[in-house]
Amino acid sequence: MSRAQLALRVSDLEASITFYSKLFGTEPAKRREGYANFALAEPPLKLVLIEGEPGQETRLDHLGVEVDSTDRVTAATTRLKNAGLATFEENDTSCCYALQDKVWVHGPGKEPWEVYVVKADADTLGASTDPARAGGDGCCAGTHEEPASAGACGCGS
Repeated sequence: MSRAQLALRVSDLEASITFYSKLFGTEPAKRREGYANFALAEPPLKLVLIEGEPGQETRLDHLGVEVDSTDRVTAATTRLKNAGLATFEENDTSCCYALQDKVWVHGPGKEPWEVYVVKADADTLGASTDPARAGGDGCCAGTHEEPASAGACGCGS
């Protein structure tokens, strides 16, 4: 299994959940404080909603590809490195209410992409281990600026 991920930062989480529930004809697969996700089979998409600042327009938080195993994350990491892309790896990281293994890269417009596997559910939002984001803005929080050394942000879904 593999599916695209789109993570949006929304100012009104409840209104967004209502809208996307109607759009896709289903309720979120996971709801937690300040967070919801829709795990859709058709179209194959994981839509992540992250509560942002009140009154701000919805914006892209990050993009991703969810895969079904750590082996597939490892294969993606190798492929991306061999293609000359700067990568940042996070293993056994708790982020966005899930325990994950992942690799991050940035597109030419600095858009953050992750290839990740969800290994288990988690009870907390979690925090990034990306050294460029040290200082505590937490998982899926703030902006995603490309680290000079790693080339990735530190958020998951």
